[in-house]
Amino acid sequence: MFRSLFTLFALLASASAFAPVAFVPVAKQTALSAMPSLKQALPAVAAAVPATFLPSMAMATEGTNEWLGVDDLRLLAVLFVGHWAILSLYLNWSKDQNPEDEDFFGEIDYPKGTQGK
Repeated sequence: MFRSLFTLFALLASASAFAPVAFVPVAKQTALSAMPSLKQALPAVAAAVPATFLPSMAMATEGTNEWLGVDDLRLLAVLFVGHWAILSLYLNWSKDQNPEDEDFFGEIDYPKGTQGK
């Protein structure tokens, strides 16, 4: 019985979410008018600055208190060396792929009399 009543109320609640809104409220005050002077905003800014810069100073620890969330330095070294190895392979492969003096798309064949137009 309780389950069926709960289901009925959940169905009515979800159906009311699709009902049209008759009145759209308009804000009379904005966030800028909430703090009229710099003197009142200074404590809020002073509180926000450390919270903003501490994660970047901790090298994005992601809650593990270690760099990049890795708690073993050997794993961190493997991550960096692996990325550098793949980057060096790619750079060695790509250095001879397309010389700068060659046109990548090939030459454009213009019909006679329309060159440069």
